Amino acid sequence: MVYSTGMFRRDSSKNRSDSVCCGPVDRRQWLQLGALSMGALCSGLTPSDAVLATNKKAVSDAYGEPLPELNDDFSVILFWANGGPSHLDLFDLKPDAPREYRGPFSPIQTNVNGIEICELMPQLSRMADKFTLIRSMHHERAEHSGGTNRFLTGYPSIAANLPRSEFPDMGSVLAKHAEYVQTPLPFFVANTPSYGAGAAYLGPSCEAFMPSPNLETASGANRYDPVAIYKSSEDSGDLSISPGGVVDLSRRREVLGQLDRLSRDIDNTRMMSAMDLFQQRAAAMLASTKAKQAFDLSLERQSTLERYGNTHWGKSLLTCRRLVESGVRFVQCQATFRLRPETGRTSTWDDHSVNAHIFKSYEEKIPVLDQAVSALIEDLYSRGLDKKVLFIFCGEFGRTPLIRNQDASGRPGRDHWPQAMSVFLSGGGMPMGQVIGATSKRAEEPVERIMNSNCLLATIYRKFGVDSKRSFLNNAGRPIPILTEGEPIHELL
Repeated sequence: MVYSTGMFRRDSSKNRSDSVCCGPVDRRQWLQLGALSMGALCSGLTPSDAVLATNKKAVSDAYGEPLPELNDDFSVILFWANGGPSHLDLFDLKPDAPREYRGPFSPIQTNVNGIEICELMPQLSRMADKFTLIRSMHHERAEHSGGTNRFLTGYPSIAANLPRSEFPDMGSVLAKHAEYVQTPLPFFVANTPSYGAGAAYLGPSCEAFMPSPNLETASGANRYDPVAIYKSSEDSGDLSISPGGVVDLSRRREVLGQLDRLSRDIDNTRMMSAMDLFQQRAAAMLASTKAKQAFDLSLERQSTLERYGNTHWGKSLLTCRRLVESGVRFVQCQATFRLRPETGRTSTWDDHSVNAHIFKSYEEKIPVLDQAVSALIEDLYSRGLDKKVLFIFCGEFGRTPLIRNQDASGRPGRDHWPQAMSVFLSGGGMPMGQVIGATSKRAEEPVERIMNSNCLLATIYRKFGVDSKRSFLNNAGRPIPILTEGEPIHELL
């Protein structure tokens, strides 16, 4: 399939009458737009300034509007709690609610007067001046993939239980704007596909680069092993990116040999007739020392590794910090966790009674979360990254305020609840040490500063310098705005 990924229009009455849809480009035109020199491919360097300028001008000439420049001083780490974490048991506890709502955990006071969080997070409680909680966010989709599509794209999906999104998610939209930016590292990195997320009609060149993804993570399964974004001890030496992500970098010599054999044809045609832009950018990373080092935790001090913790989450968040510090602008990593078998069978945050004892599962994983996230926040601030890197922890929705006991064992759980959820933020040059919004006495719905999840997307797009009213053409040639609703959250700006 050929994706017409370079097309977009501004959806405004002023320009609408003279905006012309050029239709899809053929493969030869697309490859000409994305052509790289053989020298760049074989050396591991990014395209030359001249090639980038030619590509960018070609897109501008073809579609009538120049590509906008992104803000260079803003990046995002999205620690995605797929499955949906319980707002009542983490950041919006209701100790005065009836027992069947409030759960067993007590709130503890933080170092900011009036802000309380779960007692299982003592390290984070000592740095509330460095994070902000949004407690009044909601949307209308209660299934996992539909909720993810809704939260990360700003649109409700048409289909239910869709593996990949019907609209471009936030990372893909941002990657589209940076498609021809010269960098030795990809703009958008993720550990594995998320169920209900993806680039949709922006095409594969805007998908995340994924080290060793597990495609089961986009299937609706909830009990797969957590997928590493870091370089594990089992790696053979080269950073491995599987065919499900970009290209298998462990085949480095073979790929470079194939490229060598193509050199004569490329010299004659000045285009890469056998590779699209996505594959070209992957090949340009093959010999990049910077790319390999960004994923290599052995380069960190032992004290830093111990501070984050020798856990999947500790190593994941430390790698996320290394990636944004090296130049990656958007990192999305699933916050999956392997529970003890007696606690539950799920590795996601889908804590139905039939999947896990929700409170025992939180007793296992929240202390690990507390250590890893507090270490990351400490690093962001001590290294000056807090001014330009925003850390986000959230999932596709919250959990039911009413505790359920559907499992035959009678253990407690909570079900899907998009009517209310909490979002944890730190850094990004934004005002911290505050709580935005509030929910009702049983955390059933927002009652103060009510906002849907598009408001967070609008805020992030604003910080990146993206016009959320801009439209992309879908596969049918119809202009679809990045967002149709949602205003930036003024308390964060």
